[in-house]
Order: sequence, then C-alpha cells, then structure tokens
Amino acid sequence: MLSHLVDVCLALAGLAIVSLVFCNAFLRGFAGFDLAWSLEVTSFLLLWSTFIGCAAAIARGAHMRVTEIVESLLPRLVQRGLSIIIDAIIAALLISLIYTGFNISLHTWAQKTTVLYWPVGLLYASMPVGMTLSLIFHLFNMVFDIRNPVIPKSTHSDGGEALL
Repeated sequence: MLSHLVDVCLALAGLAIVSLVFCNAFLRGFAGFDLAWSLEVTSFLLLWSTFIGCAAAIARGAHMRVTEIVESLLPRLVQRGLSIIIDAIIAALLISLIYTGFNISLHTWAQKTTVLYWPVGLLYASMPVGMTLSLIFHLFNMVFDIRNPVIPKSTHSDGGEALL
C-alpha cells in the first residue's frame, strides 16, 4: 500500500513538473513574462521526486545489480551470505544518509527561498524522507530474500526466484 502511495505521489509530481514548465515556457514565449515562483516549485518537485523515486525503485527491486561473476565463481551458500552482507551494508548506508540529510535539513530550516520564502530545509528534507522510505522497502526486500533463497537468472524482488 505504501508503494502505491509513493507511485501516486510520483505521478502527480511528474504531471505538476511538466505542467509548470510548459505553462511557464508558454507564458515567457507568448505573453512576455514568466511565473518566478514556478522555478522554485519545479526545483522542489524535481528534488523530492528524485529521492522518492529512489524508494519506488527499491520497492520494485529495480536498482541495478550485477551478479554474473559472483554466480559463476562462488557456491550458492556463499552467494547467499554475501547477499545478506551487502544488504546490511546498504541498510547502514541508508541510515547514514537519513542522519546526514536530517542534520542538513535542520541546519538550513531557518533560511528562506527567494520568491516563495519557503524554508530551504524543506528542500533538503527530501533526502531523509526519501531514504527512510528506501530503507523501509529495502528491509522488506531483505527479509523476503532471507526467508526465500534465490535461484539465479529468474524473477523475483531482486532478479531471482524463490525456491519452493
């Protein structure tokens, strides 16, 4: 359900970005003026869409994963252990990004944007929010992968299929 909510938010943000850019270009070309606030809103939406899009990709298991060398050189038991170690490292990295993003957002919250006077920290808050969603989806996929060993070259959350 959370994944579907993320998808809806991304679709709406994408539609808003395209609409704002098109309308602003149209006004600039035909009416001789533009909407100054649309540039700030578009930049906010682009940054938020980037980090929320990362979470959506993790929810689908769509991030790139190169496994050919490991699959051909290591036994399955070692591959499974290596996969768990890599998943734990990714989780630690996401936690680090959440912490860092939160601190950046907190330290810049008092600054205001030039046109709309929104807190700059709101722009930077996209990182901890997106990485928190990414961590939730990553942990879900990680637990799924631990409970369901994978067969190489098949389909499931990260490119393999669960053994029966």
